[in-house]
Amino acid sequence: MSQAVRLFIGNLSWKTTSEGLKRAFQNAVGAESSIVNAQVVMDRYSGRSRGFGFVTFESPEDAASAVNLLNGKDLDGRAIRVDLAHEREESAPRQRRRNDADEDYL
Repeated sequence: MSQAVRLFIGNLSWKTTSEGLKRAFQNAVGAESSIVNAQVVMDRYSGRSRGFGFVTFESPEDAASAVNLLNGKDLDGRAIRVDLAHEREESAPRQRRRNDADEDYL
């Protein structure tokens, strides 16, 4: 059994939706493609698109085809970037900033 392949989609238009992203990839790769899901990343505070998203394929061949067919192509008026997604590296925990008021409580 093959591993799912996740693609990073950058330079998305603010009006691109997750459904629109999925439809664009289905149209390019084929309606029978192995798309597991498509997600436009939204800002949690404003509810607006952050300008990027991800599309996950079951088939590595369909994912490679999507990269070749759609990288640099127009989607909703923007030339999108399509590339393999890389796992986020674990970052060190953030330390709280100290200011003069905090020192009163130490």
